[in-house]
Amino acid sequence: MAALGRPGVIAVRWSVLASAARFALQLGAQVMLARLLGPEVFGLFAIGLVLLTLANFISGFGFGWSLLQRQNLHDEDIRFAWTWQLLAGALAAGLMALLAPWLAELFHTPQAAPVMAWLSLACVFQAAGAPATYLLQRELNFRAVGLIQVGSYALGYLGVGLPMAWQGSGVEALVAAWLVQSASAMVASYALKPHPVKPLFWYASAAQVMVTGRAVFFTNLVNWLLNNLDRLLVARLLNTTQLGLYNVAYNLATVPNSLLLGALQPAFMAAGAQLQDQRARLAQAYLQMMATLLVLAVPVFGGLALLSTDLVQLLYGRAWAASGPVLGILLASMPAFVMWGISTPVLWNTGRPQHEFALQLPLIPLGAVGFWWASPQGITAAAGVTAALLVLRAAVLVSAALRALALPWSSLAAPALRGAGLALATGLAITAGQRLAAGWAHPLAALLLGALAPLLLLGLLSLKPAWWPTVLGDACWRMVLRFAPGLQGRPMSAATAPSMAAP
Repeated sequence: MAALGRPGVIAVRWSVLASAARFALQLGAQVMLARLLGPEVFGLFAIGLVLLTLANFISGFGFGWSLLQRQNLHDEDIRFAWTWQLLAGALAAGLMALLAPWLAELFHTPQAAPVMAWLSLACVFQAAGAPATYLLQRELNFRAVGLIQVGSYALGYLGVGLPMAWQGSGVEALVAAWLVQSASAMVASYALKPHPVKPLFWYASAAQVMVTGRAVFFTNLVNWLLNNLDRLLVARLLNTTQLGLYNVAYNLATVPNSLLLGALQPAFMAAGAQLQDQRARLAQAYLQMMATLLVLAVPVFGGLALLSTDLVQLLYGRAWAASGPVLGILLASMPAFVMWGISTPVLWNTGRPQHEFALQLPLIPLGAVGFWWASPQGITAAAGVTAALLVLRAAVLVSAALRALALPWSSLAAPALRGAGLALATGLAITAGQRLAAGWAHPLAALLLGALAPLLLLGLLSLKPAWWPTVLGDACWRMVLRFAPGLQGRPMSAATAPSMAAP
């Protein structure tokens, strides 16, 4: 991240801080709602949410995204993007509401029709607020973006969703929470970043924007299919209760990952857009981020995977116990999710926006066949296919990013070995802690002892600060120091020391 300079680092710090706050809010709200509403209600809401995600992707068409990519921005660019973003959002909302009864019948769940119809309003809210959000990201103002995310989520779920659930509402509580969150985020984004809203249907650079929009559209469509094939087929071939169990495990696994990716990807995209002509610095930043993910994310998510069964029972109760194995499989594959997401900005900032969807296109039929076979076997088998697909997607896009930056695969070998070694040590420590708690019936005992063991291992390692650069590697250690400067007094290798100064 040193290659991105101080503004990029500050942006990522704010993103990570906001993501951590949102993660805490989201975890607390989702746990309480899951206990109050149960798997069937969550499955019903999940059907509507899958279709809403598709509608949002279609309504986007890259108009707002173009504001982030353009090096020189004018009022005409903003007006054109806002006009067509809003029109596309309204069209997507209308189609979703109109097709809701037919789509609900397709999933053998007629009661999902009103859920889809009401959620379609979120398409308009998100489309109207997207340009202001992208303008804030363009300025690397992730402090404002983060505050909007946290505040709108708190208002929607803590202020509306939970009170409705406590008063006996079912899926309506989840729908209302989502709509309030979307509407408040739209209003806050525009309030913090007002922009011209006079309609503009065409101008000199419109054709160029359309080219970017087409690439974003096809990329979003491919990503939506790969991200939602599992839930589509679980909903079609099983039932809403099974979908609820699967979806809660999926959300719990991806919440920290999505928030981490949501913090890193936009900041890397916005800062990387300023380095399009400085390939060496972009390559250095990419290697540092990948090294950090391999060294730190792999053991963390691997350890969480081992704790998944006890975690589900402790948070959600025994009614959700079937989600435990699903959560474990998905958590183990989550580092691949972030590596895929971090590779995307490299392709866009090196003039290869079409590569993301083109390279992943062959994985769609492969994933469809896998899920069609796995879904009737149960949600654990479906989770296995999801994990395999995430790893394949990461391998394809990381390979493309390395080629774009003229980097060999061997540049990731040392961080991968360090991450594997730390994951093995973490796994052994957690397993030892769980065995000590084997005679205790309550899941809290196994969870605490399992989590305590790697923390003790970390504490022992901290007794020798000089080991940190060797254990983490120079690239990861540099990243850690950029975000935790208080550790700078600890010894570094000779290769690390000169690169601490911000450019």
